Amino acid sequence: MAKKVLIIGGVAGGASAAARARRLDESAQIIVFERGPYISFANCGLPYHIGGEIDSRDKLLLQTPDSFNNRFNVDIRVHNEVLAIDKQAKTITVRDTVAELTYTESYDALVLSPGAGPFVPPISGIDNHLTHTLRNVPDMDAIISSIEINKPEHATVCGGGFIGLEMAEALRFRGIAVTLVELAPQVMAPVDMEIAAVLHEELQLQKVELKLGKALQETAPCAPADKSLTLRLNDGSTLETNLLIMAVGVKPETSLAEQAGLETGELGGIKINEFMQTSDASIFAVGDAIEDPEFVTGDAMLAPLAGPANRQGRLAANNIFGAAESYKRTQGTAICKVFDLAVASTGLSEKTLQRKAMPYEKVYVHAASHAGYYPGAHPVTLKLLFNPETGAILGAQAVGKDGVDKRIDVISVAQRAGLTVYDLQDLELCYAPPFGSARDVVNQAGLVASNVMKGDEVIFHSEELESLSDKQMLVDVRTQAEVSNMGLIPGAFNIPVDELRANLIKLDKNKEILIYCQVGLRGHVASRLLTNLGYTVKNLSGGFKTWKAFNY
Repeated sequence: MAKKVLIIGGVAGGASAAARARRLDESAQIIVFERGPYISFANCGLPYHIGGEIDSRDKLLLQTPDSFNNRFNVDIRVHNEVLAIDKQAKTITVRDTVAELTYTESYDALVLSPGAGPFVPPISGIDNHLTHTLRNVPDMDAIISSIEINKPEHATVCGGGFIGLEMAEALRFRGIAVTLVELAPQVMAPVDMEIAAVLHEELQLQKVELKLGKALQETAPCAPADKSLTLRLNDGSTLETNLLIMAVGVKPETSLAEQAGLETGELGGIKINEFMQTSDASIFAVGDAIEDPEFVTGDAMLAPLAGPANRQGRLAANNIFGAAESYKRTQGTAICKVFDLAVASTGLSEKTLQRKAMPYEKVYVHAASHAGYYPGAHPVTLKLLFNPETGAILGAQAVGKDGVDKRIDVISVAQRAGLTVYDLQDLELCYAPPFGSARDVVNQAGLVASNVMKGDEVIFHSEELESLSDKQMLVDVRTQAEVSNMGLIPGAFNIPVDELRANLIKLDKNKEILIYCQVGLRGHVASRLLTNLGYTVKNLSGGFKTWKAFNY
C-alpha cells in the first residue's frame, strides 16, 4: 500500500523532504501545507532585493506550486494552515484560509518543517506601521512598500546578527542613514570580539552608527499618518527614526508540536533523535524548529541555517522510506557579507568553549588572500581554536575582503573528517598568484598551531597584557617606522628584529621575554632566536594587529 506523507512547511527543509520522498517512491501520496503564499523561496536573498543587488523579485521565488507539482507530482497547498495534530489518530486539522474551510488529513508519516519566527520583545509601542521584521516574502514586500511610500531619511535596525547586518547594508545602499542597536557588546554573536571588531570598524566606515550594549526599551505612539518614531533605549537616550527593523533573533516555531504533546528541549526547539524522529516515531522534524546536535560535543544547539535544514529534510525522507540513516550533527558553518567584508565561522567559538569549560588553545594568522605581489590581494584574519592535548579542531573564524569563504570551508571539511591541526599544515590547496599562496592561510594556521602543540613556540594572548609583572619584559620587534606610525603596546620597548642580536645586552635573562611584531611572523623569528640563546620567551599570537582588535 502506498505511503501517505504530509509535510508541514516548505522552503529548505520541507521542500527538500518532499522532493526526496518523490524520488524514492513514485506511488506515495505527498502533500505539503504552507500557511503563506510561497512554497519555496530564497529567504537568504530577501535583504539583497531590498538593497537592490537582486533586481528582480521573481528571482527569489525558486518554485511555484505548479512548477513543483509538475516536476515532482506533489500536492502543494499554499494558504493552508495546519491547526492541530492528533498523533493517536494520525491526522491533522487544516484551515484553508482562502476557501475559508477546515478539514482533516490522515498520514502514515508526518514531517514538521515550520521554521522559526522573528522574536520581538514585548516593547511598549512596538506594534506600529513603521516597524517591521524580515522572515519571508510578504515581510520583504512590506519593507519595500514602507520605503517607497514614506521615503525614510533614517532607519534603525535592532539586532546585529545576520539579518540585522544585511539589512543595515541594504538600507545604506538605498541612501538611508542607519543606526544599529545591539544589546551585546559586539555584532555577529557566532564570532569572538576581536573578529567582530573588524566588522565594527567597517560598519562605521560605511556610516552605520553603532550603539552596542544598548537595547530598545520603548517606542512612542505612532498615528497611522506619522512618518517617524521616537525610540527610547535602555540607557535613557532617544533617537528619531522613520523605519524600524526588528532583527533581534528568531525562536523555533513549536506551537503545533507542543499542542500534539511532542517533546521539546531546554533551548525551546523540538527534540529529535539521530533519525530526525520526534518523540512520536511517525512524526519527523527538520530545520529551524528543531534542536540540532552540535558537532564537537553533541549538545543541543539552535541552528537556523539553510544547509542543515536541507540535509535534514532529505534524511527524514530517506528514513520514512525504509532507511536507517543518522544525522551527522551540525557544525554551524556560516558566512555573512558586511559591505566590503565577509565574516565566517565554523564549529565552536571561544565564548562557547569558555562557557562549556572545555580546554582549548587558539592561534591567529593574518595573511594575504592570494600572493601579495599579484594585484588585488587583501588581508585575511583567521582564528583557529583547537584541543591543546590532541590537536582536534574545535572551531575557526575568519574575516576579510576576499577568500574568507574557502578558508572556513576547508577547515569545516577538515573538522568533519576528523583531521587535526597537524594535518592542516599538509593540506595541498590550489595555488597560483591570482588565487592563493604557496603556503595558504590554512596551512599557516596549521603550522603555527603545530608549533605550539610540539612546544617549538610558546605563545601568549592579548588579554594577558592587561597585567604585566616586574618579572616580564615586553619587546616590540617591529621597525622604528612601524612603531612611529602605529604606536607601542603600553609597557613595551622597541628592538627591531634585524637588530636583536646586536642588542642582547638590553634583555634580562632572568625575566620572561614577551615578544610581539605586527602579525606574529617576525615575533616567531625573534622568539626562536632568543630561545636558542637560552632566554625564556613567549610570542604574542597574531601580534600587534590582534591586540589592536582585542582592545578596539
